Amino acid sequence: MEQGALLVTPKPEAVASASPLLEAARRVFLFVSFRILVLAITVVIAVYLTILVANMGGYVDEIRRAEIRERVGQELLANPSFRTLSPDARARLQQQRVQQLEQYFGLDRPFLVRSLIYLRDALLLDLGRSYQISSDTGSRQVRLILAERLPPTLLLLSTSNVLIFFLTLWAGLALSRRYGHLADRLLIALTPLSAAPAWFYGVFLILIFAATLRWLPFGGMVDVPPPSDSTSYALSVLRHLILPTLALTLSNFFINAYANRTFFLIYAGEDYVEMARAKGLKGRDIERRYILRPTMPNILTSFAIVLITSWTGAPILETVFNWPGLGRVIYEAIGLVDTPVIVGATVIFAYLLALTVLILDLLYALVDPRVRIGGPGVEQGAP
Repeated sequence: MEQGALLVTPKPEAVASASPLLEAARRVFLFVSFRILVLAITVVIAVYLTILVANMGGYVDEIRRAEIRERVGQELLANPSFRTLSPDARARLQQQRVQQLEQYFGLDRPFLVRSLIYLRDALLLDLGRSYQISSDTGSRQVRLILAERLPPTLLLLSTSNVLIFFLTLWAGLALSRRYGHLADRLLIALTPLSAAPAWFYGVFLILIFAATLRWLPFGGMVDVPPPSDSTSYALSVLRHLILPTLALTLSNFFINAYANRTFFLIYAGEDYVEMARAKGLKGRDIERRYILRPTMPNILTSFAIVLITSWTGAPILETVFNWPGLGRVIYEAIGLVDTPVIVGATVIFAYLLALTVLILDLLYALVDPRVRIGGPGVEQGAP
């Protein structure tokens, strides 16, 4: 036997088992990297377009300059020493003060340069300061304003959306079993009611239950003054939550239940479902294994979108019910042309939406065996 290092040859079984694992890891890595790159480019484009639209292509700069000149003029006129100066000295002092403020707000640079700076800061979550809106503590930091208004919006929208999602999922599945019956025809007849927005129903609910019957409060999030103990405070919030939640439910229930019912009917008519019925499987087993399982990617998508849209709030509905949420502050920011608040809310939503899409892509491969990560797409065949 020759002297030297001992060469150990791996067993063919070990090589065969390691090769698919490495190939799968490589495909997952390439897929995730590519999706992150695509989503990052999408987020950058979306945020930059939001900056351009929120600034009206630079027209907001002219509004800001006019506001600065007006404010400087009022401040100087209120100063008694300013009145004693000559007209030329007044003009020079006023112009100097205007230039200082324009430089402070960055208006001395071209809009294109500042838009790129805004884009960089926004992507780094440096959301800046609001022009006119303040938080309850008096701060104008956009992140503090959004953080302060986010919990009420999540409470209202998450509660309503999760309730609507599970109610419509149950209703769609129940009605798909009773195709053509009275309840099914009634749902089809009531579906056009979802054409009205939630705030429309909110107005009528306020007139009925608050103004006429006086069972529930007109709006707000809690009684004024707020209850001192935690139990009474929670019950007060719950009473104020009923009407806006009911308005959102009335606006979205019928169309979503109709969509789910139609979707389940499509899958219930597949050949493999008919074969399962012919084999004598129970209805519940058929629904669970052959109807709900193939629709799981779509259900996951709907649920994720429902949760992620809770961030955007409901601007008009929150205004109608005087709900101190994020949608209401965005509505105020649009009216006041408060660009930092508008851009800040859009940036956070863009990041959350991109993250949700990435997670959904990975979940599809787990719940749907037809989906292959990094592969050619969806393989044909029955689930």
